[in-house]
Amino acid sequence: MESVSIQATAKTPSIDFNPDQGMLEIRGRSNPEDSRVFYKPLIAWCEEYAHNPQEKTVVDVHLEHFDTSSSKGLLDIIKRLKTIKELHKDVEVIWHYDSDDEDILEAGENFEHITGITFQMKPH
Repeated sequence: MESVSIQATAKTPSIDFNPDQGMLEIRGRSNPEDSRVFYKPLIAWCEEYAHNPQEKTVVDVHLEHFDTSSSKGLLDIIKRLKTIKELHKDVEVIWHYDSDDEDILEAGENFEHITGITFQMKPH
């Protein structure tokens, strides 16, 4: 399985998904013109990865902003990783947020509740 590396733009986050290390990193801002087009291949990658995951998968999310349509794409990615947890493998989601940004914190808490995956909330 190939790694995915996408450079950030003004409207899309950087993506670094490394299957050999079990690391998925999303960083930046996410308000693409069409979030379905942006997130669809990433969701498919997560589905494929879930068939043969590492013993531990770490999802490191550093988003300073994301729009409502991006929220669906992010949630779909995390939902795909829930299947890894169901295989009795470790899934760790590290959710970074600015300490004064309650919206990003609340979004992480909602994703945690919806997916049943425990998030590490990391203020900075």
